[in-house]
Amino acid sequence: MGRDSAWGRTSGARPVDPAKLPEMVFSSLSIVLPAFNEEGRLGPALDELFAYLCAAPQGALPEKVDVLVVDDGSTDGTAALVRARAEYVGEGKAARGDCPELRLLAVSHAGKGSAVRAGMLAAQGDLIVFADADMATPPDQLPRLVQALASSDIALGSRIQPDGSDMRASQPRFRRLVGKLFRLAARVWVTGPIDDTQCGFKGFRRDAARDLFGRLRITSIVFDVDLIFVARQRGYRMAVMPVVWADRRGSRMHARPRLALRVGWDLLRIRFIHRGVKRILGDAPAK
Repeated sequence: MGRDSAWGRTSGARPVDPAKLPEMVFSSLSIVLPAFNEEGRLGPALDELFAYLCAAPQGALPEKVDVLVVDDGSTDGTAALVRARAEYVGEGKAARGDCPELRLLAVSHAGKGSAVRAGMLAAQGDLIVFADADMATPPDQLPRLVQALASSDIALGSRIQPDGSDMRASQPRFRRLVGKLFRLAARVWVTGPIDDTQCGFKGFRRDAARDLFGRLRITSIVFDVDLIFVARQRGYRMAVMPVVWADRRGSRMHARPRLALRVGWDLLRIRFIHRGVKRILGDAPAK
């Protein structure tokens, strides 16, 4: 399998026309949403997500879709909010039947990377997507990842558009500066030619997800870089898809010296942690 990343062949960052999608070869899709104390933002995000999923154009997504919220040891009402929704299935509550099902996985608080890993390993879909709990990338972008996964093992959402514009320009100036320094270090040391490693919108074929998240060792905010490095080492086919994205206020990530040291240390050790990873022998590189 090829290790090179490549832009998807769609143009612009608009919702994909279902008529232009390849014939669907996957029957199910799981969407994983990690959440830590997201009581204030998760409700509107789930409203937006299920409104789209219940009315998605025929053929835009696999026939069966489910949503898994991973509660990362929240101390607010995040879990109660999920359980109270009409789409929730569990604890004796039956599925509605007319919309995708919503499930909850509760884990001890260990950070976003750990929560994403738990959800990706628990999800059962043929395709598995993880997204930010605030729906910074709107759900009508899901067909972009599904389309890419028809010919790739991994689809990486990117806030950089084909014309070179960057949707991260709406972020505060200092955060953009820190991000540029991070991207330069990550590109040189581990990720290669992937300019947006941190977009919280990524899709995987189930076998690739099981393999990669089973090998994930970095669970800080650098976990995406760890995944991409191992995917390159394993030889998975990766597609980079430009997606719509909006900066949603309320992020808990604040650039501080302690965080910077943690990020630098995690970046440094990725190559050493995975030095024994073997390449998968398989298909020829994707063009």
